[in-house]
Amino acid sequence: QVQPVVSGGGLVQAGGSLTLSCVASGRTISESAMGWFRQAPGKEREFVAAISWAGTTFYELSLRNRFTISRDNGKNTVYLRMNDLEPGDTAVYYCAGVDHADPEYYSNYAPYYEFWGQGTQVTVSS
Repeated sequence: QVQPVVSGGGLVQAGGSLTLSCVASGRTISESAMGWFRQAPGKEREFVAAISWAGTTFYELSLRNRFTISRDNGKNTVYLRMNDLEPGDTAVYYCAGVDHADPEYYSNYAPYYEFWGQGTQVTVSS
């Protein structure tokens, strides 16, 4: 299965913004719930945000005021807009997807996802 390609990471100062993209080349995600996860050094992978294929969104509570997940099914792409970044947001960010019959389905549980992108590094300096 072709991995989604994740891009948009980089080095940013605290208070800055980044938009990550996840492009699922080689497959359609129009009937996939999609999610973003992140893993900081020495920590376990944690949930960031998810979006159903109908567009319903769900966030880690502490991030919902700064992060926005969105999707463009026509472009097979999911985005994560991150505003007011903090050093604590430094991590490798991954997108993931799972095909599901329910258009409103989404999950914050990583093992439920079937395919994963390769990750992109986000580093926030103080």
